[in-house]
Amino acid sequence: MRKVLTGNVAVAYGAMLSDVQVVAAYPITPQTTIIEELATMQAEGLVDMDYIRVESEHSAMAACIGASMGGARAFTATCGQGLFLMHEMLHYATGARTPVVLANVNRAAAAPWTIWSDQTDSVSQRETGWIQLYCEGNQEVLDTTIMAFKIAETLRLPAMIVLDAFFLSHTSEPIDIPDRETVRDFLPPFDPGDLWLDPNNPRTFGG
Repeated sequence: MRKVLTGNVAVAYGAMLSDVQVVAAYPITPQTTIIEELATMQAEGLVDMDYIRVESEHSAMAACIGASMGGARAFTATCGQGLFLMHEMLHYATGARTPVVLANVNRAAAAPWTIWSDQTDSVSQRETGWIQLYCEGNQEVLDTTIMAFKIAETLRLPAMIVLDAFFLSHTSEPIDIPDRETVRDFLPPFDPGDLWLDPNNPRTFGG
């Protein structure tokens, strides 16, 4: 199927096609339409997931870590100051070997206050141990979102999809959308293996 989509909507399609199970959402420009689109997809029955509205980006990442430790495929999105607020939990996600996927829509750091595109936010998090996948176009955004889950779950490391604010996030391009069965052949259901919270067999999580 071929559709004209913005980069942000392409991210949402990628997460939906990946059968994401938990989305923790907190709005921040210019990523807000990602989580809005996922909320719409859930309301329309296109994806069976839990949608958690949290009070901050820090909480969004904490919720994703908990969901992943509970054996669920987890996703969130943020940008700029929101990614900075997540910083503590980004380290935790890596150390706990949780394959959380995060879409970061590059936004310049304040001050001065700005919503325009700048890769300072994602580059500043390079030492957290997250895999970072930078996208050049909206087709790449959709494809990379799906691949990010595969890579993260194979390596047991969190992955960040990175796209430029407005140049990709709010610009529309024609995109080829794979059918769900093709994606499921590529990306089977999440298997947490031994790294999940089992009340009958408590353990410590770590790298």
